[in-house]
Parts: sequence; structure tokens; C-alpha cells
Amino acid sequence: MKRTLPCLLAAALYACGPANKPQATITAEITGLKDSVVYLSLPVGDSSKTDTVPVKDGKFTWTGEVTEPQKVYLMFPTRYVELFLEKADIHLAGHADSLTDLRITGSASQDEYIAFRKSLKSITDQEEKLYENYNEIKDNDSAMAVLEAKAGELRTQRRGITMRYIGDHPKSPVSVSLLADMAVMGEYKKLDSLYKLLDPAAQKTGTGTRLGARIAVLKKSAVGEPMIDFTLPDVSGKDVKLSDFKGKYVLLDFWASWCGPCRAENPNVLKAFNQYKDKNFTVVGVSLDDDGDKWKKAIAEDGMPWIQLSDLKGFRNVVAKEYGIQAIPSTFLVSPEGIIVEKDLRGAALHKKLAELLN
Repeated sequence: MKRTLPCLLAAALYACGPANKPQATITAEITGLKDSVVYLSLPVGDSSKTDTVPVKDGKFTWTGEVTEPQKVYLMFPTRYVELFLEKADIHLAGHADSLTDLRITGSASQDEYIAFRKSLKSITDQEEKLYENYNEIKDNDSAMAVLEAKAGELRTQRRGITMRYIGDHPKSPVSVSLLADMAVMGEYKKLDSLYKLLDPAAQKTGTGTRLGARIAVLKKSAVGEPMIDFTLPDVSGKDVKLSDFKGKYVLLDFWASWCGPCRAENPNVLKAFNQYKDKNFTVVGVSLDDDGDKWKKAIAEDGMPWIQLSDLKGFRNVVAKEYGIQAIPSTFLVSPEGIIVEKDLRGAALHKKLAELLN
């Protein structure tokens, strides 16, 4: 008996171990999807991993371990689709020409997320209509100011609905995910207050833990905090310190040559620079490029006369990490005393704030 008991225990542990691992399965049948691959991006620790899933006759299957419900991304050749993965058999069905309308069933978290998205439909419909004539009015300052004001109102409404949802569903993985999305470019105080509303168990999930760390980073670059000083090379390779500009209002502008919204905003920043450069104001650009030639070409094409800095490491730029930059364009308005007074001023909002401070 003494000789057989360890073997029996080992066999039992082996049998129970793999069977008890939480498994998720995604099965898809999508008409018109060509034989190729799709990519599934899943969060892992502070990063992510990407699984390659082969497609045959419009069908594909993926199976893997999950420890908690979490939002993942399925990347098709033409676009990506968000879905909440959990310990369940999840089914996708639809047509390759309308991936936004895929029917996703089997995930309770996904059902909850779909219901939340439906609560925003009136706002998203208004946003789509608002930008229908964007190309016709983009060079008309007064028309753009009206568009930006309306867009701002809709963003405020969307944010209000989202914040109420988080407060009403503190245990939900959807709430944690929504707050993580807000934290990509959000302001520390509001994010921190919402994070504290989450159930402690939700805070301790993988997504919740990453969110807590993200909010801690944002605290260092929050409005009211001292600027984070740094040194980076300019276009000629000369090192420049941000603190060299103390005594002036500085718009610290994170951008890149490949970033369409950044390039679209550059004429607005140029207008502000020209209007206030003799009134104790300047701009310092920090590029998240990794190609020096493209960086310099964009500076010349957009006619940006202010100081431009970069280590040409893309989003691995050490300054971007210090300031918590996860999306661009992103700006910080710094006072002559070196205090961050406002974040992410664009369009008419930038001119309004500068007029308040400098006129």
C-alpha cells in the first residue's frame, strides 16, 4: 500500500490538473473570409502576446487558457474586432464585408459589453453625422470651432454614461476594461476616483492590476504636478533640456510623422505659436518616430519652427514612458514655474486657454 499510494496520488493530480485549467474556445464561421490567418492579441502581464490562427473556408478555431474575463482583439486583414474572452465556448458568425456586425455569442461579458455599447448608440450616431462634412469645413476656423464644441459635448455625454456604468457595476470586467480605455489619455484625479469605486476583487484582476499601475504613472504627469524634466537630442543631435525653457509657457507636444491626427493638428499649433511666440510662449515637440529622415521631412513639410526633440525609439521613447503617453497627439501646457496647467489642448481649446493666460 505504501508503494502504490504515491502513484495513485500522482495519477489523480495529473488527471485533475489539466482538466481544471480554465479553457476558452473561439469558433468562427465567416462567409467571404479568405484562406489566410487572423491574429488574436491577448494581454499577458504588462505586455501582450499574439497568437496566429489559420483560416480555412471562412472558418477558424482557437483554444487557450484564461484566468479571468478580459477584452482581447481579433485582427482580420481589413480591421480588428473587440471581444470579451472568458471560460466559455464563444461563437462568431457573419460576413467578411461587415465585420462590425459579427454575431458573437457564448460570452456573458461580451453580452454585457454589447448592451453597454447599445446604450451609447444615440451618441455614436450623432458623432458619425457630425463628421460627415469634415473635409468640406476643415479649413474653415469658425465651422471647425462649432464642430469641436459639439464633439466635445458628445464626448462629455459619452464619458458621463461610462462613468455611471462603472459606478453601477463595480464588479464587472466590462467596467474595468472601460476604465482602462479611459486611462489611455485620461486625467489622473478622475481616473483615480473611478478606480476606487471598483470592487477590490476587480482591482486585483490582471486588467485591474495593470490599470492601477497605469494610474500611478499618470499621477506623476497630472495637472498641478511639476513637469518631469528630461534631456533629448534635437534634429542636429544637440542635447536639449525641458527645464531650459523655464520662465515661459511651454506646450510640450508629443507627436510623430506617421500620426495622421498629429499632422492634422500641426497647423493649429503653428497658428498658436505664431500668435503667442512673442508673449512668453513656445512649443517643444517630442517625436515618437523611429526614422530620422521621415521625422525631419515631416518637420519641413508642416513648417514647424519650434524646437523638435527625439531619441528615435518610437513608443519606447523614455520621455513618453515617464509622461505616460499611450496615444498621440498628446500635449502638456507647462507654466513658467514648471507646473503642468493643462493637458491635451487641441483646436479652438488651445487658443482659448492661451488667450486666457497671455492676452
